[in-house]
Amino acid sequence: MNMRDNANQGLYHPSFEHDACGIGFLANLKGRKSHHIVENALQMLTRMDHRGACGCEANTGDGAGILIQIPHEFFLDECTKLGFVLPRYGEYGVGMVYFPKDEKLREECRTILNRKIKLLKLELIGYRVVPASNTDLGETALSKEPVMEQVFIKRPAHIANPDEFEKKLFVLRNYSTRIINETVQDVKGDFYFASLSYKTIVYKGQLTTGQVRPYFPDLHNESVVTALAVIHSRFSTNTFPSWKLAQPFRYLAHNGEINTVKGNVTWFTAAEVAFESEYFTKEELDMLRPVCNPSQSDSANLDNVIEMLVMSGRSLPHVMMMLIPEAWDGNDQMDPKRRAFYEYHAALMEPWDGPASITFTDGKIVGATLDRNGLRPSRYVVTSDDLVIMASEVGVLDIDPAKVVMKGRLQPGRMFIVDLEQGRILSDEEVKDEICSRQPYEQWLQEYKIKLADVPEPQGGFRRSNAVTLLKRQLSFGYTSEDLKMVLAPMAITGKEALGSMGVDTPLAILSNQSQHLSYYFKQLFAQVTNPPIDPIRERMVMSLLSYVGGSQNLLSESLVHCHTRSFRNRY
Repeated sequence: MNMRDNANQGLYHPSFEHDACGIGFLANLKGRKSHHIVENALQMLTRMDHRGACGCEANTGDGAGILIQIPHEFFLDECTKLGFVLPRYGEYGVGMVYFPKDEKLREECRTILNRKIKLLKLELIGYRVVPASNTDLGETALSKEPVMEQVFIKRPAHIANPDEFEKKLFVLRNYSTRIINETVQDVKGDFYFASLSYKTIVYKGQLTTGQVRPYFPDLHNESVVTALAVIHSRFSTNTFPSWKLAQPFRYLAHNGEINTVKGNVTWFTAAEVAFESEYFTKEELDMLRPVCNPSQSDSANLDNVIEMLVMSGRSLPHVMMMLIPEAWDGNDQMDPKRRAFYEYHAALMEPWDGPASITFTDGKIVGATLDRNGLRPSRYVVTSDDLVIMASEVGVLDIDPAKVVMKGRLQPGRMFIVDLEQGRILSDEEVKDEICSRQPYEQWLQEYKIKLADVPEPQGGFRRSNAVTLLKRQLSFGYTSEDLKMVLAPMAITGKEALGSMGVDTPLAILSNQSQHLSYYFKQLFAQVTNPPIDPIRERMVMSLLSYVGGSQNLLSESLVHCHTRSFRNRY
């Protein structure tokens, strides 16, 4: 069956989207740009073909792509041929835009985009159609193939800081995408920015790993140079591939699943109401909402959240520590300063949990991190000629063993970062020590965390209900005879929770002829069967049942009142 749209159909629902993919990056440690990085990265991508997948046709892939730094020399030449001249590097941004195939729809989208560029007081330089060779694409991929164009936007004189310009491009991308997809009739979500930045650009699509190089002739050009490249080969599980769900995204390439994504997206959406930032006006924050989109994949929503938090002033490693923390609860050997960082941020945001190996970049640094369970391992190699290679497995590039100066694997909860501006690898300890020292997290927790001893004793006493009142309350709250006999009675007699093992033949509440309690209409969502079960007792080194109660604060800032909450442990 060919399902061309991510619409609810049959037993399919877009919320059950997961990934099991191949990721990697290649970088020159000293930040020297070359076409050699592009060629080698594409070779790495091709060798991870087994990490990707194809559909009913061998030439329709689940998705593959590459992220590189802006190739200024190449764009300067190409735009000159088109009749417009680019300013110096850093004074313009490039957007990789997916337009609908229909010409009228495409021009309607373009008109709105041009209006939004003007509204944000930016300057449109021009458009360039991205050459594409689709002769080897399968029918399914061709049926949804977009028209790709690059839009060039000049940094106006009143924006002196390139990082401020990047934030304006971020607002433009989010706002124009939302407005176009909401207002242009029949666009059906086909308008999309793969990237919009003055630092990086993404070439990706619903391709196999071997199709990326021939599909994009730009990548063959010797003047397309970069000091870093992030690659991704997608293996869609329980979902349907699409051009815009291919990776890398703007900040990350992700291998794994985010089992908590529904709750994460819900909590983040709720937190948007309190957003305030010195980096954005109130009007711009309104343009940025909503940050998450339930129709997108788990990886895409994680990328959205990372971008929002980075644009609001935190460093990229700081954000990765917030969202994918290492195992800290119960680790008495952890540096108190680092432990305080994690405890403080746990009061701000739930972790985006699940087996994950993630490569990330902001165009200046490139790195990788592993979830605290270490269920998606990756390996890295550093050579004597300043090449740093990280991938889902070894063997993605042929490396002379005599040139290897360092090699290893990602450790659970740890980060591996290459800083191209400093020209060196930053250790996990160095990065986290610097981040954890930026604020007095220990002091804030000591002074403002709510302790149980400080909570007043309850004043109400126990009052025994008569039999009729007790029965009414039991019925109101959904108690059954089985609950009383099999659960409550053993607990009262032994002081322990009852244990049992049996099949569940309880009918679904919505299908029952009897009146059902509201809670019976909700069931817990469990992880994919590809993930091993996690036991909070046997695996307490990496699993925590700590929860927080209290008001939420503005996620885009940090202050001592953010940790004014009460923590408690769930018990079985």
